[in-house]
Amino acid sequence: MNVIGFKEAKCKNCYKCVRNCDVKAITVKDAQAYIMNDKCILCGHCLEVCPQNAKTLISDLERVKGYLREGYQTVVSLAPAYLGVLHYNTPGQVISALLKLGFTAVRETAEGAAYVTREYDNLIAAGEMENIITTCCPSLNDLVEIYYPSLTKYLAPVVSPMIAHGKIIREQYGPNVKVVFLGPCISKKREAESDPRTVGIIDAVINFKELEEWLLEEGIDIFKQPDTPPDNPNPLVNRLYPISSGVLSSVVASKNTSDHYRKFYVHGINNCIDLLESMNRGEITGCFIEANICNGGCIKGPAIDRTRISRFKVKLDMEESIPKAPITEEDFFTKSPIHFDKFFLGRSPKDPVPTEKEVMQILAKIGKTKPEDMLNCGACGYATCRDKANAVYQGKAELNMCIPYMHERAQSMANFVLDTTPNIIIIVDAEMKIMEFSAAAEKYFRTPRSVAKEMYLYEFIDHSNFQAVLETQKDIIGKRVIYEDRNLATLQTIVYSKEQNCVLGIFQDISHQEELDRKAYKVKVETIEMAQRVIDKQMKVAQEIAGLLGETTAETKVTLTKLRDTILNDGKPYDIF
Repeated sequence: MNVIGFKEAKCKNCYKCVRNCDVKAITVKDAQAYIMNDKCILCGHCLEVCPQNAKTLISDLERVKGYLREGYQTVVSLAPAYLGVLHYNTPGQVISALLKLGFTAVRETAEGAAYVTREYDNLIAAGEMENIITTCCPSLNDLVEIYYPSLTKYLAPVVSPMIAHGKIIREQYGPNVKVVFLGPCISKKREAESDPRTVGIIDAVINFKELEEWLLEEGIDIFKQPDTPPDNPNPLVNRLYPISSGVLSSVVASKNTSDHYRKFYVHGINNCIDLLESMNRGEITGCFIEANICNGGCIKGPAIDRTRISRFKVKLDMEESIPKAPITEEDFFTKSPIHFDKFFLGRSPKDPVPTEKEVMQILAKIGKTKPEDMLNCGACGYATCRDKANAVYQGKAELNMCIPYMHERAQSMANFVLDTTPNIIIIVDAEMKIMEFSAAAEKYFRTPRSVAKEMYLYEFIDHSNFQAVLETQKDIIGKRVIYEDRNLATLQTIVYSKEQNCVLGIFQDISHQEELDRKAYKVKVETIEMAQRVIDKQMKVAQEIAGLLGETTAETKVTLTKLRDTILNDGKPYDIF
């Protein structure tokens, strides 16, 4: 099941999510990042750090709206984090707003937390586990099951407050009720909808941000709602679950405090990893540990706009407003035999491990053959070059994710082009200072690259075309420019780069072609002149011929006339007057 989605059009060659994923559960294929569901613990860090908002949370909101439209009996399990995250005058206004949306009832998840506290209390009283790690946080549970499978024996075999509450609601409202969890956590979606041990208890999961957008869409103002209590008995101290040390506060407030377990809390994924590493080394014994992946607890969950709240202020406010009084069996717990147990097992994926030879072959492909080549810069998202090579072997990473290698390769290709192209290439910045100068430019302008890159373009050629392109941002394509003083004719293409705010000029030497064109033009002119002379001569001859023809025609006419008259007069000559 996918909980986090990616917008491929926006995700390209960034790797920020890989760098910030502490368990490296993101694979990169064709420069696009993808979540590896079997390795992801849904901490939500990739959602938070993505600079392009390319990662999105797959929402259940439309499903919930569908339940209400179709008339299902739908109950909200409201995570106690609402007390510190949402804005209101009284907490009951939030309950009223949810009821106005159409929900059948609103109950606080802290009700389920009270049952979980009782289970923890029983485990502490039994004293059979060497260490007890709380299992309220699905992301922490995933971290242990996937990456520290040998430590699953320390996970308290108890469901989360959300699952416990879902069971209670179904017991009270019947099997056909729709249960919607509303909270700050994204890992609850996987726990509710794809964990075979808990699937079917919670029908949908939405977060506080989605609720606020929904209320805005429906025109419901929380501040204008009446103060309505939730439909559950008062869970008292168990409302502190979402803040750091909240679980410990609930356990300590219970009756079984005279136990041999040392108690402490650990929040934040790096701190949790440090704890688990320490436990792997056998350094932690006899402890009851509240563990949460999010820094500050659930009030800083990934589905919360963290810029709007201070976890320190929320913690202080909730601790001051929520009494740390324990609840009693008689006035709170139901008598129904609901089971709240959940057992955890290792499910670490089996990735192939490359041999030393295979690692070195992969490193060699990106120019890393010596110890000094191993920069271990971490730009690709992996701590060391060897870690990156392992990821490439396992199909999680790509060779070209190595930024230094790609930079050197790009520079090498750029230098190859500059050194080998027969065309003149000149790049200038907005001040017309030369940034690049090809080998052909050195030859034609008789200026070394090192010298040229300290000069401005206008110091040795007319820069007006470059300046025009810079100011108008309109490219010049195929313009003929001749430098008479250098006996050089060029065909120029000059383009503007918006990203770099620079101008690139490519000059093709057409001097030889210009000479051929000049000679061809001279031949054409000479041919035309010769043709004109022939025409003039022909005209003269024609005129002479015409004159001769005219005289001959006149003589012939006289002779023929005389011949005709002679015949007509029987050979007598004309009378002569």
